Amino acid sequence: MDQKFIDLFDRYTHGAMKRREFLEKLTLLAGGTAAATALLPVLENNYALAGMVAEDDPALRSGFQQIDTGVAGYLSVPLADGAHPAVMVVHENRGLNPHIKDVTRRFAKEGFVAFAPDFLFGMGGTPDDSDKAREMIGQLKPQDIQAIGVRSVQAINKFPTNTKEKTGAVGFCWGGGVVNAMAVADPLLRACVAYYGKQPPASEVPKITAPLLLQYAGLDERTNAGIAGFEAALKANGKTYELYIYEGANHAFNNDTNAARYDKAAADLAWGRTIAFLKKYLG
Repeated sequence: MDQKFIDLFDRYTHGAMKRREFLEKLTLLAGGTAAATALLPVLENNYALAGMVAEDDPALRSGFQQIDTGVAGYLSVPLADGAHPAVMVVHENRGLNPHIKDVTRRFAKEGFVAFAPDFLFGMGGTPDDSDKAREMIGQLKPQDIQAIGVRSVQAINKFPTNTKEKTGAVGFCWGGGVVNAMAVADPLLRACVAYYGKQPPASEVPKITAPLLLQYAGLDERTNAGIAGFEAALKANGKTYELYIYEGANHAFNNDTNAARYDKAAADLAWGRTIAFLKKYLG
C-alpha cells in the first residue's frame, strides 16, 4: 500500500483529525469514493483475525477479571505447574480490544501470568467503537493512568501463581508510552518493553531502575523524533537498555489485525527479542 495512505491513517488514529475529515482526505488521496471504500478495510483493524492463541486454549485460564479496587482487565494464566513471573500488557489508544487480549494469551503461553488492564474500566470499560475509545483515552489524566498502572503491577506481583514475585510490563503505541512512564514511576517493575512508545522527558530518566527494551518502527517519524534525546539521557545516566529500529516497518507493525501496517518479519523478530528479554530479567 502507498505510504501516503498509511501516514494519513496514522495521523487520524493519533487524534490529528476526526473520522469525517479522515474519510474526506482519504477519498481525495484515493481518487474517489469507491477507491477509498476499498482501502478502508485494509487500513482499519479486523479483530476477526485476533486468534493466534484461542480463547479456550486448554493450557490457559483466560478471561476478564477485577483484580483490585478499580482495576480490571484481561487475565491469562498458565495452568502448568512451576514458577511464573508476571507481565502487565498495556493496550493501544483503542483500549482493551480483542487483539490485545490475544497478545495477553500469547504471553501466558510463554509461561507468564499476563494481565492487560482496561484503562477505561472506571469510565464504563472499553467500547466497541474505536473512535469512542480514543476519545475516552484522551480524557484520562496522567496521574490516573499512572495510578491504574501501579495498582495493576502491585496486584499481579502478588498474584498467587506469580510465585517469583517478579513483574515486567510491555506496552504498544499509547501503551508503549505508558510503560516508559511506568519505568520512571514504579521501582517494582523488573523489566519494561515499549513498542513504538512516547519517550519520557530526559529529566525523568535518572529515576528509571528497570532494564528497558525499546522497539521502534523505521517509518514512524512521529515517535522516532524523540529517540535521540531519550537514548542520550539513558547513556548519560548509565541505564541498562536495548534499542532496535525495524527499518521499513510502520508504527503498529506488531498488530496482526491491521493488514496495512502489520509487518510479520519485524513482528516476529521483535517478539522473540521481547520474550528473551523478559525471561532474562524476570527468570
